[in-house]
Amino acid sequence: MSNTPAKPDPIAQMEKIVSLCKRRGFIYQSSEIYGGCGGVWDYGPLGAELKRNLRDAWWRAMTRDREDVVGLDACILMNPAIWKASGHVDTFADMMRECTLTNKRVRADHVEPQSGTVMQFSGVKSPSGWSINRQITVLMKQGEHIESFRKRVRAMLAMTGGPAAGKPEELELLDEQKIDVVNGSVDFHPESGGALGESRPFNLMLRTYLGPTATEADVTYLRPETAQAIFAQFKNVYESSRVKVPFGICQIGKAFRNEVTPKNFTFRSREFEQMELEYFIKPDEAVEIISGEVAQWTEGADLSEPKANWGWDMWHRYWVDQRTKFYQSIGLGDVLEYYWQTPADLAHYARACVDILCEFPFGTEELEGIAARGEFDLGSHQKHSGKSQEVFDEELKLAAAKLTDEQKEALIQKRLAAENAKTKGEPMPEADVRAWFDRLFKGNYVPHVIEPSAGLDRMALAVIAKAYEEFTKTDEKGKSETITVLRFHPRVAPIKCGVFPLLKNKPELVAKAREVYNLLKPHFNCFYDETASIGRRYARQDEVGTPFGVTIDFETLGEKGPELQDTVTVRERDTNAQHRIKVSELLGWLQARL
Repeated sequence: MSNTPAKPDPIAQMEKIVSLCKRRGFIYQSSEIYGGCGGVWDYGPLGAELKRNLRDAWWRAMTRDREDVVGLDACILMNPAIWKASGHVDTFADMMRECTLTNKRVRADHVEPQSGTVMQFSGVKSPSGWSINRQITVLMKQGEHIESFRKRVRAMLAMTGGPAAGKPEELELLDEQKIDVVNGSVDFHPESGGALGESRPFNLMLRTYLGPTATEADVTYLRPETAQAIFAQFKNVYESSRVKVPFGICQIGKAFRNEVTPKNFTFRSREFEQMELEYFIKPDEAVEIISGEVAQWTEGADLSEPKANWGWDMWHRYWVDQRTKFYQSIGLGDVLEYYWQTPADLAHYARACVDILCEFPFGTEELEGIAARGEFDLGSHQKHSGKSQEVFDEELKLAAAKLTDEQKEALIQKRLAAENAKTKGEPMPEADVRAWFDRLFKGNYVPHVIEPSAGLDRMALAVIAKAYEEFTKTDEKGKSETITVLRFHPRVAPIKCGVFPLLKNKPELVAKAREVYNLLKPHFNCFYDETASIGRRYARQDEVGTPFGVTIDFETLGEKGPELQDTVTVRERDTNAQHRIKVSELLGWLQARL
């Protein structure tokens, strides 16, 4: 018997993953019985468990295993002034283009290049009297037959016109002309082929009304990110939690973006779950005053423990390292890549940003972004709300008091030179720089922030895609079948252990199996199964990623000798290795491996 790995085709593999997710209860299309809801997904029993395990692993890594991070659970609805202050109302938009044939929208940067012949019509009319009296431009794709093309255009126009347009086959396309032949054009809708209009901004926030009157005065938004609630509550958390800078606030929660083109299953959705940390640090000038220097990054620098002389660069590198270690701990270490954004990529306020990328069947895409955002967020909320977001640092005040006037002036001149060297954003005027240092020398500053921001849905999809494996199994008789296995890391697997009596028609085996199941289920998610052959039961659990299977057999009952009584067979999913474990030691054996 041999097992031959099947060479995956990326598109086919993604289709198989989507099919498996529905068939085995990981992910369903939202509102499917009513035709679905675009860009929105529901998580079934196993998907809910997977997300919970990932959520718990992230929360533990960010808070329980650290002394310098606390949690927050903020509301989805907030005062709309928050989104004005953050820039979301004015600038949180994608460039969008609209199909002139179907009115469908597509992100300007998501238009796939197409080649073919540009066809033009002066209009269309039907026997019912319905007509369109404007120029219609459509791409006839390479290899498309002219009659198939005309049929397709009529069908789309009939759909656009609705019942008034009548039957598609009765529509008359007027004054057909061949206009041009194009190669690699991005001016036509990837699905319809209709000519695209000019790019224009499309705000991604979802509007709603807070209150009974539903007027413009009641407009608010479903939050497009969880970060702004952390900034808005920064001072409350700081003053109520007895924390000191550097420290972090993290939260997990739903966010909503009215994506123009949600795609790639759950990778880009309109409703999703974010996991964000805002880690607040001293400005580099404060670090230099206290420590006498700001540590400079060098390749191979020790990032294992934070140091008092770390500035934003070292803290940023530290959090990239921490997040990488987290992904390694859930089984994604070997599919990660990194993109360090160039100065041209960065927002005007950002000092650095690295995207942690992950290999998906549809390509290498962003899994998490880690940005050094300076004081932009807290500073903006301080400005717009009129409420101070400064902290007082006694150590900084005492250290600054020891500086000479010449040393203070040198710090000011260093900052002025940095402001004048800016290539993005407006440099801070000298008067403002001197006022800022005046506050700093007295021990007051607005903290800067490092922001690791991840999507839970993307993480779940990455884990499923990484775990998915197909191979062909051929038995001694030459019969082959394709086997599907999800090789989840045990830490995040939805079901940790399957429990099986060898035979379901032996009451003593079933009773003992139930006893073992009841022993384990208070501690982690287990699944009891007594139907079909033991091999088929193993295969069912392999397909949903269960790392261990416990079989209660006749040896457990002592029928093969007292030395094996009250032992069970534990099978490992990934190696097929089998172990005889005492029931009294089973829980500890499994917990050590989960």
